[in-house]
Amino acid sequence: MSGYGSGGYGDGAASGGGGVHLPQGHPYAPPAPPRGHPNSPPAPPQGQPYAQAGPPPGYPYTQSGPPTAYPYPRSGPPPGYPYPPVHGPVPPPRAEPSRARNILRGLYNPLYAAQRAFRPSRPGIVHDPEVRRLQLWRTGLGLLAWVGLTVTYNAVASADGVQGVAGERLDQSWSSVLVLVCTFPVVVGAFVAAARGGLRRMYLRRTLRPLGSVLAVMGSMGTSALAMAPELAGFRDAVGLPGRVALIVLVLWSIGFALYGIGLSLVHVFRTADIHEVLPPILAGVLVWEMALLDVVTGSYDQVPTGARVAFVLGAPLTVTALSWWELYRLRRDHGLTLRTALGR
Repeated sequence: MSGYGSGGYGDGAASGGGGVHLPQGHPYAPPAPPRGHPNSPPAPPQGQPYAQAGPPPGYPYTQSGPPTAYPYPRSGPPPGYPYPPVHGPVPPPRAEPSRARNILRGLYNPLYAAQRAFRPSRPGIVHDPEVRRLQLWRTGLGLLAWVGLTVTYNAVASADGVQGVAGERLDQSWSSVLVLVCTFPVVVGAFVAAARGGLRRMYLRRTLRPLGSVLAVMGSMGTSALAMAPELAGFRDAVGLPGRVALIVLVLWSIGFALYGIGLSLVHVFRTADIHEVLPPILAGVLVWEMALLDVVTGSYDQVPTGARVAFVLGAPLTVTALSWWELYRLRRDHGLTLRTALGR
């Protein structure tokens, strides 16, 4: 056989024998078999073979990558989490009522109006719940001690006796308010005068609200004269029936406002904390010793034995003084507020 046909210089693949397979397009490559022939090559894949995301079918390991969606809700742990959340969802801030709404509420609720008038409300004021709690306990225990002393040494056997005891206690509270009204400008004036530089002008601006509370309690007590003073009988006749009804409503509103306001004025010392936090304990200490001196001068509790009288008269100022010193100590220890720093010295 010629060497051109079998193995010399010829191509065994071209002649059908075994050997090197030539690629398609080679000038000596045999023609490709038709599609569907058992020896036909597989068709090339359509498109990019790695275009699909994810591992191939049957791949034993999951593909790492970002999740399609965040698997946990924003407001808590994932479903099935065995431990409860440490902090609950934060509620939205509560909207402050408008000034017109506060005024409307105070018109039909004298107790709310008294809270707005006699409680300190300066922004940034220091509130000590422990001191306020002890002040309430001190007021309650003082009232119980007074009731016990009165019942023990004053026979209260009828409604007139109860009315007399209640009237006596109201007169003492009103006397305390009057003494506080007289003491207020002296102590506050000395405090403002002793301040230095710009502090003096700032404290003068802050005295407007405490002065307003003083005028409010005096005005509310003065409205009762419109309904009961004999000198104003002509005025009550002139206003007629509608005016009398309005006057009665005003007096009832003023009584509730004044009674609650007197208690708040004694607890918050005419909201002098709006001027500075160190003023209420100082003013309360001065007031309680003035009231004790007034009881000694006027001869209060003269029917009480001497030992019980001394204990009762001195018990209130000593207790209030100790509480005032403790409040000043807490203000210095916890908040760095002292009388020296308040005066700018």
